[in-house]
Amino acid sequence: MEKKLQVRSLRISFRTVSGKLQAVRDISFDLYKGETLAIVGESGSGKSVTSKAILGILAGNAIIEGGEILYDGQDLLKISEEDFYKLRGDKLSMIFQDPLSSLNPIMRIGKQLTEAMLLKGKARQRSNRRDFNRKMKLMEEAMKAANPAETDSIGEKCGRFNRLEMKHIELERAYNEAFEAASEALVEIENILFLIDKKALKDAGVRFREVREFALRAENPFVVTESDAPALRAAAKSLTTGMGRQVSSGDYSKAASELKTIQAILTCATSGERPDFFAIGYAQQANQGGLPSGDRAAVNARCRKALEEGFMGEFSRLAQKGLDFNDGKYARLRQAAEKELDAAMKAFEKGVPADASASAIVGALTRAVDASVNPLDVVKDSLVCTFSGSLKAFMETYRRGEKTNGGKIRKYERQLARHRKLEEKGKRPDWTVAKPSIVDLDQTHENIMHLMTRLKEHYASLDAAEATRDTVQKTERLIDSIQDNASGMVDKMTKRRARNKALKLMEEVGIPEPRKRYRDYPFQFSGGMRQRIVIAIALAANPDILICDEPTTALDVTIQAQILELINKLKKERQLTVIFITHDLGVVANMADRIAVMYAGKIVEYGLSEEIFYEPAHPYTWALLSSMPDLETREKLEAIPGTPPNMIYPPKGDAFAERNLYAMKIDLERQPPQFPITETHWAATWLLHPNAPKVEMPKAVSERIRNMRARTGGERNAQ
Repeated sequence: MEKKLQVRSLRISFRTVSGKLQAVRDISFDLYKGETLAIVGESGSGKSVTSKAILGILAGNAIIEGGEILYDGQDLLKISEEDFYKLRGDKLSMIFQDPLSSLNPIMRIGKQLTEAMLLKGKARQRSNRRDFNRKMKLMEEAMKAANPAETDSIGEKCGRFNRLEMKHIELERAYNEAFEAASEALVEIENILFLIDKKALKDAGVRFREVREFALRAENPFVVTESDAPALRAAAKSLTTGMGRQVSSGDYSKAASELKTIQAILTCATSGERPDFFAIGYAQQANQGGLPSGDRAAVNARCRKALEEGFMGEFSRLAQKGLDFNDGKYARLRQAAEKELDAAMKAFEKGVPADASASAIVGALTRAVDASVNPLDVVKDSLVCTFSGSLKAFMETYRRGEKTNGGKIRKYERQLARHRKLEEKGKRPDWTVAKPSIVDLDQTHENIMHLMTRLKEHYASLDAAEATRDTVQKTERLIDSIQDNASGMVDKMTKRRARNKALKLMEEVGIPEPRKRYRDYPFQFSGGMRQRIVIAIALAANPDILICDEPTTALDVTIQAQILELINKLKKERQLTVIFITHDLGVVANMADRIAVMYAGKIVEYGLSEEIFYEPAHPYTWALLSSMPDLETREKLEAIPGTPPNMIYPPKGDAFAERNLYAMKIDLERQPPQFPITETHWAATWLLHPNAPKVEMPKAVSERIRNMRARTGGERNAQ
């Protein structure tokens, strides 16, 4: 299963007047494509800090003390604000707890929905053009290197492929313009028919001329079929005939009839299978002009077959050989990087070497690792791509600590001595001595070794997978990626198109009468409707990952259920990958695939949703379940005793020990490790140690689990 996001050993603190507050303490998790990961915990557990770190919007007093957040070949903890700008909205999007925090109170909803679409549109086109040219060049080089005897032939074939893509772009650009005009005509027709029905139509002449113009611009053979084109033209021209008589009489029945004819034709035109412009462009060139006619699905199938037999079969074969040769080359470079890695690990094993020696070792290693990154991989290897940046950052941190730790400690000791002197004189200073913010050199060295170990294990897994590599699938994925880039080059976002998309989004998220409410302000919507607007804005750029930070907490119970159902529906329809932040386990019962339970900055239990609900193992998870109300549990709900610890002074042992009814002596002395329960489920509690006493979960929790099993039924739950 593809990992969309990897969080590794993340540690985040905040500077406060009372000292350094440790908010996130060494957490790791993976986010898989198409899944929902729920992060659950009380306020202050670190769940929202984690989500804000992913989006790069931490507060100014935040200190990222270590770790990685790997996404699409980048470490999100190390990229610039400019790079984050390219990701936010396009790739990573967020729904906040309070919708008003995401909305401008004095800007109309429609403007807020379309603003990001228009701003991102041009940047996305430039990015697609750059990626298209780069991939084409690299693919041709690989094909020629693998087939030196066919260099001229390959150059000709790549040139033809490029020309076909240019034809694809030409056809798709014309199609997009016609499709957009048809969509705009449909929107306007619906408005006019509504106004005619309500006898409230004004500016009829202007509106009818707009519809006629849009309808005529929609006349493209891939949008409106040849058989429908004459009827569309006739209805569009007839629409404005006798306009003065209709306006003076107020009788728009004739116009309404023509509008419905246009509406029926364009509705049919904008539905159905999208044309395969690459294959159609090939068929058009092969036939020396003329566009293939017939049913769109049949045309696509016929043209794809001709393309495969006449060109793409041979081109794909050569491309496959090129990728196979290319993969072999980078496998050898990876083996060279592994040798440098082994040497570096040996040199760093007992400590960080002296500056000059370490610089030479790190330089040789990072050059070798960077050289092993295959530029033709469509899915970037985030761990390899970010290794050099992470290693250099750790080394900079270590050297900075060597230079500054001594001075900071001496300053702290002077301030402390002064403070004590005042106290000895009977004075009460109105200031406190803050602990020095020094670099933990031992921890930084451990981080360096951990980073190298992870890369060594990762390289070993890549070596093991080499024998089962599917070059055919990889070739198909690369060609699909190039064609997607070509489509992106002509995917122009105009104001009209942005408005149409915004209206569809408003309708998709359940806002009634979107055309009417498009010009409303946020204060004219209820809380639930405002949250729906925020969801529409978050989806405007078709993000890859959607982060939901307690999106239902500020809403009443009935609206909560509607919003949760909406997010679940959109996730399935749009194939989104979701991180859902909440303090209430009950909220994610029907939507989470995996659950991470957080407490005091650490993940204390992690597993599949069924494992957390049916086989909870950590006392904190028991406490969350027992405090969750439902209609069937007869046992008294139990509040979690006490309060979370002050993370300026984190506890030595298990942070939950003071509130844990089942705490043992060791809980107060040592933090528990992660005890595996299944391949997908673990919990950090000493109760899972083989020598720990047997403890039964609370009766309220066990009864709740029985009730859940009974409701869901099935053989597994009945056992």
